[in-house]
Amino acid sequence: MIQPLCRPQKVTVFTTRADTLFGVTYVTLAPEHPLVSSVTTSDQKEEVDAYVTATSSRSDLDRTSSKEKTGVFTGGYAIHPLTNEKVPIWIGDYVLGSYGTGAVMAVPAHDERDYEFASKFGLEVKWVVEPTKKDGELSTEEAFTKAGVNVNSGEFDGMKTQKAKKAITAKLAEISSGGPKITYKLRDWVFSRQRYWGEPIPIYFPIDFPEGVEDSDVDPKVDGCEHTIRFDKPIPVDEADLPLTLPEMEDFSPGDDPAGCLARAKDWRYFQKDGKWFSRETNTMPQWAGSCWYYFRFLDPKNGESAFSPELDEDWMPVDLYVGGAEHAVLHLLYARFWHQVLYDLGYTKHPEPFQKLVHQGMILGSDGEKVRNCKSGYHLEYHSSCINNCLVDSSYQMSKSRGNVVNPDDVVEVHGADALRLYEMFMGPLEAVKPWQTSQVSGVVRFQNKLFNAVKEAAKNDASVEMDEETTKILHKTMKKVTEDIENMSFNTAISAMMVLTNHLTSLKDQVPREAAEKLTLMVSPFAPHLGEECWSLLGHDYTLAYHPWVEHDEALCVDNTVKMGVQVNGKTRGEIEIPKDADQEGAMAEAMKVQSVSNQLDGKDVKKIIYVPGRILNIVAK
Repeated sequence: MIQPLCRPQKVTVFTTRADTLFGVTYVTLAPEHPLVSSVTTSDQKEEVDAYVTATSSRSDLDRTSSKEKTGVFTGGYAIHPLTNEKVPIWIGDYVLGSYGTGAVMAVPAHDERDYEFASKFGLEVKWVVEPTKKDGELSTEEAFTKAGVNVNSGEFDGMKTQKAKKAITAKLAEISSGGPKITYKLRDWVFSRQRYWGEPIPIYFPIDFPEGVEDSDVDPKVDGCEHTIRFDKPIPVDEADLPLTLPEMEDFSPGDDPAGCLARAKDWRYFQKDGKWFSRETNTMPQWAGSCWYYFRFLDPKNGESAFSPELDEDWMPVDLYVGGAEHAVLHLLYARFWHQVLYDLGYTKHPEPFQKLVHQGMILGSDGEKVRNCKSGYHLEYHSSCINNCLVDSSYQMSKSRGNVVNPDDVVEVHGADALRLYEMFMGPLEAVKPWQTSQVSGVVRFQNKLFNAVKEAAKNDASVEMDEETTKILHKTMKKVTEDIENMSFNTAISAMMVLTNHLTSLKDQVPREAAEKLTLMVSPFAPHLGEECWSLLGHDYTLAYHPWVEHDEALCVDNTVKMGVQVNGKTRGEIEIPKDADQEGAMAEAMKVQSVSNQLDGKDVKKIIYVPGRILNIVAK
């Protein structure tokens, strides 16, 4: 409640530290707060008006970044909701009308900005939270901003911070003076850049000249012409005059002018309209101006009449899959969705959401050589590391030019080829995982490439008379199923692993590699190593690219094993392994088990007392 108003009014504040409410010693309003004029006394009016006028010419960024705290006492007071004490009301430029409620309950003992303000103007500092015993003594030389235990807080004394927050908030709700509320903080988007490259912002401003000077008598393009650009009166460029294009400039380096390099293009910046001089905005739009809706333009890049056609929006949107780094979540993805919602509200797209599925790929770390330290020493690392045999292997920092651990993919391509680079990147681990780069391990996928090519070369020598045996058929169909599913799930590393298994099997067949198996393997490897795929496809006698050939299809029945391997235990200890039909009964399992030398040796001279048989899982023989 505010005094000296004729009728009571309330000033609303938001705080995350309700536990410090008893420490409020003054209230600070933003200079532009609507209650400033009504709360200011006649004695303070002149000083307050002058301060408000001076502050109005400063930007929010300038006000919040300034280290010097300024303010003026209004002469008015607010009534504390719990103590009924009178609390002086100040205005200060560090409080913004555009942020929160535009008012702050100042607790100088427990907020750094409030403490600086109170110290400068000699305002009371009341300590209402003190450290717990384990955190040491309270220092009155600076604000104590951590959690602790309430003191000087009436019935809430002795409560720890979290409990006090809830209790005091509940008390405010009980007396209708406040209550809990969830707010969301969203960083402002600075939609301007002081550079040449970027879309010019279609805004211009009127120009004022000294009193008595007519527009027709001056030219602001001439050096020394005194004029004032009225940035407080922006005017949008008429739609008929769009698009606004950048001027031709020989030198578009940034320069020292905070208005940007376009401020030097005076013939473009200044222009006359209806006998009046105006100045264009010299900032340009950021890259976001295009990237926030580029996926729409990709649909219809040559359309000169509109951004994209409704028909293509209907056919292609929304985006099925978005793959990007986690850092995009709070930048591009968030902003793109804002733009999409606007376009949806305006009826330009029929789809309320831009992206159907999101996958964050993991970061690939650089390799800095191995520096081994003992894990047990408690050595703290601020970078990624791995633990091998109780030792930390510090070999993977984030790639950066300053560290000198950036891997140039061109160098890898020059030595091993583009396919090897692609295969290694996908074989390193799960797509979403953070993975260290090890150039020495690229040779592993190179060996896989060579082995696959040689297996296909053997198949190319054979005709259709070389048929697949049952084992090869089953491995092939299991691989086709695995690779197909893994591609859909973006599990590229396990898809490559499955093809390695198939390749090893075909290699073991030597000169009896079936053409059908080689062709299927060639099709499967082609998305991962397209050059290798095309070479193998040509080697198998095809005259056209495999890009238009149908994808492989597996037979589900051939992906199911008819036999199963299972362990054989004697008195609870594994003594061997058998392979039997999946539906084998206990008698058949025992017959196979007795053929295993290590099992029969354990049972020699003993009586079998009990047999525990779980089909497909285990056979345990109890003997004495």
